[in-house]
Amino acid sequence: MANTATGLSYCGREVRKYDHDRFLTCLFAPAERREGLFALYAFNVEVAKTREVVSEPMLGQMRLQWWRDAVAGAYGEGTLPEHAVARPLAAVVAAQGLTRSHFERLIDGREADLDDTQPATLTCLANYAEVTSAPLVRLALESLGAHAAAQGPVARHVGIAYALAGILRAVPHHARQRRLLLPADRMAAHGARARDVLELRAEPALKPVVREVAAAAREHLAEARALRGAVPRAALPALLPAVVAATHLDALARADHDVFAARVQLPNPRRQIRLAWAALRRRY
Repeated sequence: MANTATGLSYCGREVRKYDHDRFLTCLFAPAERREGLFALYAFNVEVAKTREVVSEPMLGQMRLQWWRDAVAGAYGEGTLPEHAVARPLAAVVAAQGLTRSHFERLIDGREADLDDTQPATLTCLANYAEVTSAPLVRLALESLGAHAAAQGPVARHVGIAYALAGILRAVPHHARQRRLLLPADRMAAHGARARDVLELRAEPALKPVVREVAAAAREHLAEARALRGAVPRAALPALLPAVVAATHLDALARADHDVFAARVQLPNPRRQIRLAWAALRRRY
């Protein structure tokens, strides 16, 4: 496993700072593939933070369009911008023949962040999780040389599970932004009120809503793990986010699905141990 403190590229430093969970999974990739993963995850950081760095939706659309143009430049269409993430991204695209539509789908998915409308149903939330996460898993697989079409289903399930677990962990963060990503229909069914969440009040009615979303994430983890037999060893680092998702979900369960509990919000000290153990057993 690589040294986590020294010799990091710009992309590596950005991922370590803003997406530490995925950074840890990169350390289990072969050294010659690690920079490609850092570039992909740094690109994802750039598009994912759009909602937080713009003051109005139009500026967000402009930022996302800039990245569409940058991706086009990486594929030889137009000019590749002089950007600390765009250049390494173009390098991994060229080296590994990455699928352009996965990048485009990730960018398109982030347009939903510019609209603060609450997801209507759990299905809507899962769809959002898929478009903002699964294409990144597919790109990571491709960067590791796991291009087989058979990897698509496992990428989808790992992506959705990881995103759903992350959304649950981020409920307080989103609430401070006056955003709510928990499904409206499940909140209504359990009598949970949006204003309580936005005011960071841990009301009992919220717990069954969180439990249902967590159960959906676990179902996707189970589906992904059922496909282990079709997954080559080289694909493992791209799928290790499943281990991180399971760790977050376990912490949430121990807190009785209280998303505001301190043990849920603090970094889980068991992440690295569980990742190392999973990698040793070649499991995710």
